[in-house]
Amino acid sequence: MQRDFVRHLKDSSSGIYRKTRWDRLHLDLPLILLLFALCGVGIAVLYSASGQSQHYVSRQLVFYGIGFVVMLVAAQFPPRFLARWAFIPYTFGLCMLAGVLFFGVGAKGAQRWLELGGFRFQPSEIMKVAVPLMVASYLSQRYLPPSFKHVVIALALMIAPALLVGLQPDLGTALLVVAAGFFALFLAGLGKRYIFGGILAVLAAIPVFWFFLMRDYQRQRVLTLLDPHADRLGSGWNIIQSTTAIGSGGWDGKGWMQGTQSQLDFLPESHTDFIIAVLAEDFGLVGVLALLTLYLLIVGRCLYISMRAASMFGRLLAGSITLTFVVYIVVNMGMVSGVLPVVGVPLPLVSYGGTAIVTLMLGFGMLMSVVTDRK
Repeated sequence: MQRDFVRHLKDSSSGIYRKTRWDRLHLDLPLILLLFALCGVGIAVLYSASGQSQHYVSRQLVFYGIGFVVMLVAAQFPPRFLARWAFIPYTFGLCMLAGVLFFGVGAKGAQRWLELGGFRFQPSEIMKVAVPLMVASYLSQRYLPPSFKHVVIALALMIAPALLVGLQPDLGTALLVVAAGFFALFLAGLGKRYIFGGILAVLAAIPVFWFFLMRDYQRQRVLTLLDPHADRLGSGWNIIQSTTAIGSGGWDGKGWMQGTQSQLDFLPESHTDFIIAVLAEDFGLVGVLALLTLYLLIVGRCLYISMRAASMFGRLLAGSITLTFVVYIVVNMGMVSGVLPVVGVPLPLVSYGGTAIVTLMLGFGMLMSVVTDRK
């Protein structure tokens, strides 16, 4: 079964394939250009969302710069190297998550950050890449589709960091960490009985989560989703303001830096999680569709890379990173538009924030490592 996933290019095996300069650098030019375009959009929207703050813009540019360097470095490591040493970032991430519980920095009722030398970072973001990397490495060295034993071990690899993230508490990121690992498991050929059993287990666990594991503010977020106007000045404020900003943008928006909801500070977290509401207010539906098109082009290129991977590990890793990227976009847009509960997920490469940007770029670097591995 595993051989079905192993691909070999006729041109590369025959020796007639000519490497380009980008191949020798282990980079994928179309993906890089798309990422540059997305970062450009992010800077323009952030400038408006932050009230023309040069402080936020300059820091975001530094984050982009660090992210691109990390991406270029990650692309130089061949997939077989990543598969062999996947346990190192995974173990390192677990240790940092444990460190957050004892030495973490708190803010807004949560303790999610570590501070080192004046620089604050969020270890849970690292696990969004380390978990699919570890699960893909584990599964690619076994016969596929995975047996019950291997499914259980793969689930344990996902749940252990998710529990540590959930204790911070950060339920949204914990679910995304599990999803990132699950995509690798799913792409490995997870059987229908496991998928069906997993769905039943999740449904059965919902009451346990609701009554025993979720905190009051987390339950309130779910209830707010059903009726945000029940507490319009409290828990429903964010959703009401974001949907107002999106709706007021109309077809082509009010103009760059002309949005009233964002410029007059009615919209909370406008430069981070709710930044797409600023884009919608400034550029309207046209701007949102343009951003979605850019995201679709990136996802399409990543799926193309995944499908052409030369090894099982590369296929699982590239596929899981791509699908996780899609989930980030869907969850952020869903919560800002009032379709999903607010869980604090930033819009990929557009929202302000260093750890998330660097982690995403690390994932894209691994993708480029996969695409050049066959050449």
